[in-house]
Amino acid sequence: MGIVGWIILGLVAGAIAKLLLPGRDPGGFIVTTLIGIAGSFVGGWLSSTVLHRSVTKHFFDLATWGSAIVGALVLLIAYRLLFGNSRD
Repeated sequence: MGIVGWIILGLVAGAIAKLLLPGRDPGGFIVTTLIGIAGSFVGGWLSSTVLHRSVTKHFFDLATWGSAIVGALVLLIAYRLLFGNSRD
């Protein structure tokens, strides 16, 4: 899977992570989308290095999607912890 595939996967994973973790984010929609893209890269990298599971072969692989969503969730939670919640 190429870089464009990971970006598309990151956009969708970021949206799914946002649905799983509702609330207002300090940066808004654009920052949340960028966090989703970064999370897909981080999740894919961790999955391939720690779990030794190759995620670069198939776009519709469940492990690829799971690692991208978990990576986006982790980065979104870290972003909220670092920069606070804008509902305050």
